[in-house]
Amino acid sequence: MIQYPKQADERREAGVLECWCLHGGVGMASDWRGFAKRLAAGKMGSRAVDLWRFLEGGALPLSEFGRALNADAAAERCRSDTRVLLGYSMGGRLALHSLLEKTASWQAAVIISAHPGLEVAAERASRCVADAGWASKALAGNWHEFLDAWNRQSLFAGGSMPDSQASSRLVTRRREIARSFIDWSLGVQDPLWNRLHEIDLPVLWVVGENDMKFRALAERAVAQMARATLAVAPMTGHRVPWEAETWLASRVLGFLSDGL
Repeated sequence: MIQYPKQADERREAGVLECWCLHGGVGMASDWRGFAKRLAAGKMGSRAVDLWRFLEGGALPLSEFGRALNADAAAERCRSDTRVLLGYSMGGRLALHSLLEKTASWQAAVIISAHPGLEVAAERASRCVADAGWASKALAGNWHEFLDAWNRQSLFAGGSMPDSQASSRLVTRRREIARSFIDWSLGVQDPLWNRLHEIDLPVLWVVGENDMKFRALAERAVAQMARATLAVAPMTGHRVPWEAETWLASRVLGFLSDGL
């Protein structure tokens, strides 16, 4: 049974372990429905978090997001003290900020296709300019043209598209999506490379076999973390959760069964 305790969060109860799932940029909590069903079949519950609700009231810098999510989790009743944080792409970067907060109470984490941060100031400045352009298109441009341009990026290389991007519901979040390109841009993110060693819990870092840029980032990140494991999804690109949903669910269930 799916419950809707918050505006667009989706919780699926199954077993005593709960996996909190953070979607990517230009996505929605509903993107995790197929994955959540597969977790439930393996006796694992889930909560797909609507990240846009954190931006409904205005700006929320990356430096504050982690505390906000952790407070949200602490206020929720759960059948167990065992909670796992999972984030994809933008959601993976947000998950890292949550894990690095002193208020974190997660027992394990899964990071998928995420970037710990740009280290060159010029690259960060360039990214801010590019994301400002995306923000403008998301907020005031033709919505379908915005989505088409977003999905034509070489990063996605024709991979499977989250269901939300084929739905008219996503346009209702265009204001928050536009704000995310400003508040949560990779360009404004402080590089987290020198802090990854602080994450002292089991971490499964997932990347697609064909996503060469992010595979290199993943290999470097895992090497700096004492309890991290790298998992490479065969014959997939950046969008692992939709290109290899069955593989990912199986890998996550196996990781948590062995590590918790």
